[in-house]
Amino acid sequence: MTAFEPYDRWATNSSWDALSEMLKRWGVPPGVTTRRYPVDLGKLRDRLSKDFEQGFDAVLLLGQSPSASDIHLETIAVNIAGVQYNSGRLYGPLEHGGPAAYQSRMPIDRLRDVLDRGGVPASISYHAGTYLCNAIFYLTEHWHRQRGRDCQVGFAHFPLTTEQVRADGREFGGVSRLDLAKGIAIMIEELRRGHASSERSSGEPSWGHWASGDSAGDSANGMDYPIA
Repeated sequence: MTAFEPYDRWATNSSWDALSEMLKRWGVPPGVTTRRYPVDLGKLRDRLSKDFEQGFDAVLLLGQSPSASDIHLETIAVNIAGVQYNSGRLYGPLEHGGPAAYQSRMPIDRLRDVLDRGGVPASISYHAGTYLCNAIFYLTEHWHRQRGRDCQVGFAHFPLTTEQVRADGREFGGVSRLDLAKGIAIMIEELRRGHASSERSSGEPSWGHWASGDSAGDSANGMDYPIA
């Protein structure tokens, strides 16, 4: 599981805030590895290649979208190496000779439904942008497919937290860190159901082996969490 570090004018990143909140409240799920990645394409490429050699059944990527009002479950990653702003120029590819796009193999419909039942607002999106969120989504899909690895890859854009909204001087908007953390836990459990054959224990989730994170490079306490 991955998330991103802060970028641009934002002092925090909602994806990492939410992941940290989940770990603080419910602990590290067995079989889960978390990563926080830098908002730097070159450094991101290096980190991804090293981390993916561990082998995962699924990789859930998290990022921040300041314009989102709910969790956006992304369906498509495109082979475009863009920037955060619209430069008015034609962007080059992330991978020369790579497919124009990859479609997520995660159960997007199912994830949206379980989030909805859990009271966490979510919707399906068909454009992850052309910046680092799209880049990590595309590069993760490309790395696994080029090696014939059977791995479910998905990306979820998180809205700003209520704390970020207040810090930005806005009166309305944002989703609580707790609700976003709950959303991560719900998605983990749903992915676990798809990979694990064991029964769910009563009262607590029985987590599966998959990866989750934010694009920031460290884990919630400043270290990576290789969980076995």
